[in-house]
Amino acid sequence: MGLIANYSCLSDANLKELKSMGSEEEEILESVEEWNDDDELLLDIDKMWDVLHFVLTGVSTDHKDDKSPLSQAVLGITAVEELSDYLAYTEHDKLADIVAALEQFDMEEALESFDMAACKEAELYPDIWDYDEEEEEIKDELLHDFEQMKRFYQQVLEANGNVLVSIC
Repeated sequence: MGLIANYSCLSDANLKELKSMGSEEEEILESVEEWNDDDELLLDIDKMWDVLHFVLTGVSTDHKDDKSPLSQAVLGITAVEELSDYLAYTEHDKLADIVAALEQFDMEEALESFDMAACKEAELYPDIWDYDEEEEEIKDELLHDFEQMKRFYQQVLEANGNVLVSIC
């Protein structure tokens, strides 16, 4: 298996409920699963979240940049503390900045300098950086995930929703 990143549209009511839950991990995770079952706006970028963050920002997710909309796109803004899984949310009023940053980012240009050795050196997840023959496939997947992420954030912005990020 592995750590998979999922993004979903979170209603204002569900966001308010999430904020009021405190640190009851089981309750939070059950609610998130239920909300995701009901949500039609979902994005699954599987295991490519760390390398996508690296391509967008130049650093791994271990170095989240709270001021960078590109970092926020991958990791959300406000992390829910004291959970064994990673869970964070981004409120609607921050989405326009993320959408603009994603729209302005030239992913094709960034992928021209993509380097498997740099990914290995940065110890990015997943540990697939010794498979040089898969570089083009990885680049294609990153481009696809990036395009899907741009579309997802734009749709959530238009729906007046919030974004929930879960990596587990």
